[in-house]
Amino acid sequence: MLSAVTALEQQAQAELSGVVQCWFSLEYEAFPGSLLVRMQFATETELEAAKPQLLSWQKRLSGLMLKKGIVLKDMRKHLVFTLNSPDD
Repeated sequence: MLSAVTALEQQAQAELSGVVQCWFSLEYEAFPGSLLVRMQFATETELEAAKPQLLSWQKRLSGLMLKKGIVLKDMRKHLVFTLNSPDD
């Protein structure tokens, strides 16, 4: 799973302006339903510019996870764009 999130992060940094990092949280006993990946942006302007592409990135995450044998039933629940960092 970590390699899928890392791959997503690398793609995002190459294709989207302002991507700082991707990070995730989950509850092991409720995995994969509890997986939440956050794509952090540097500024509100960059975040707003990227929002129309959110569904496309959710599909990419779902595809990367599927390659690892993990099925995300509702891909829209597992990736969000944010300004928050893991420390917030």
